[in-house]
Amino acid sequence: KMKEGSSDKVEERASPVQVVVTANSKTAEVCHDLKSGFMEQRMQDLTLSPPYLTDENVDLKTFNPADKNTHPDLVSSDDHDLYIALKWSTLITIRSVNAFLQASADLSVAATSTISELSKEEQEDGVTVVLSSDASSPFLIPSFVRVSYVSEENNKVAKWRMHGDFFHPAAWEICKDSFDMSWIPGSLSGSGGVTDACHGEKDCGQWWIYFAEEQMPTTPEIYANEVTAPLVQGGSNYIYMLTERQRQEIVKVKVCLHAAGDDKTKKEQCGDSPQGVIPLGDMESFLMNFTPNTALGKKHATNRFPGYSRAEERELDRAKVKERKQLKDQEDIEKALFDYTIYPAALFHKDATIKAARARDFAITGAKRDPEAIGPQKVKSGYYDVTITKPRHQQWAWCQAISRKGLCTLYADYFRSFADDRCLESCGMRKNWSKVERMAEEL
Repeated sequence: KMKEGSSDKVEERASPVQVVVTANSKTAEVCHDLKSGFMEQRMQDLTLSPPYLTDENVDLKTFNPADKNTHPDLVSSDDHDLYIALKWSTLITIRSVNAFLQASADLSVAATSTISELSKEEQEDGVTVVLSSDASSPFLIPSFVRVSYVSEENNKVAKWRMHGDFFHPAAWEICKDSFDMSWIPGSLSGSGGVTDACHGEKDCGQWWIYFAEEQMPTTPEIYANEVTAPLVQGGSNYIYMLTERQRQEIVKVKVCLHAAGDDKTKKEQCGDSPQGVIPLGDMESFLMNFTPNTALGKKHATNRFPGYSRAEERELDRAKVKERKQLKDQEDIEKALFDYTIYPAALFHKDATIKAARARDFAITGAKRDPEAIGPQKVKSGYYDVTITKPRHQQWAWCQAISRKGLCTLYADYFRSFADDRCLESCGMRKNWSKVERMAEEL
């Protein structure tokens, strides 16, 4: 407040908070239809501000994606560095914003990294993805997964899926079959902006969770997704972030597709849509808390469930369980295991780590791999690949806690200086994991 009698003038500036009327009398009905995808499309339009919303005749030669003239009266039309779109009651934290910006910088520096050139075998080992400044290089954007907290008291299905661990965050839009793992060389940005932290080291980089499927929410959101697809393949329509540079690249593709119309040949020249990824070492920072847990334990629509790309294998697994009578007279457990998706965050981290370690193990062994051997042969996860006779060292639990709390990113300057390499594996920055140590009698 200004003191009485003061001659100073109050600075006049636009309020950062604005009320946006998204629908009118003509669109009110479709706006309230949660299956229509109307609000999802409006949220994308307000975030991207593509010019074709106000000007049908966009000149692709003179078009500048940095110019935002769609809604001159909206904050979204101003110049911003970061855009955050979210559905109500989604919890956005400073940690998630910091993690997104760090991951975006990591992917950006990977495309310009001075890392030594990899051989053809190394590039085609099945897990390595090399980014470059070429148009053919994958366009990757860090994406998010919604989670809710669940307890035994409010959901019987959740009780069986959580295996006794209650009040843990769990996802319902993905499962263990929804993602693959990739190693991106040079994807480590140091302090002082987008700077190369690898300094040309060949095996320097980071493991990334690579979405292989679209996220599958429950009804009515699943139908809205089919009308208005998420901006990022494998990403969420209900929580996503974009930097200004990412927004401009997406707008270029959107404008090109709009101008192409129904011409398939022209559409193919517009470039690929962005692909969703999550850094393994900071995975929990990309799990966004969605307050209502009504989606957990809710059955997905037919043929619209996580793991849809491996539906046949799932049915075969269910048939084997019935054949072996493993769940005889326990239909509730069988339904919970096969008909519902409740994917705890801790299990997500474990599955992703094991997938990455096994993929690297297969790449290293190659043709020399023993087909009859069970488990890892050359490299393993130091935290998860343990047995009763070989318990893990306390250092692994310490490093895993650092990763889960997001400290690998918060203290990135320290961990990426490589002065202390004890937690590199837990932070997703060790390409070859831990060596498998054979007992003397096994050698």
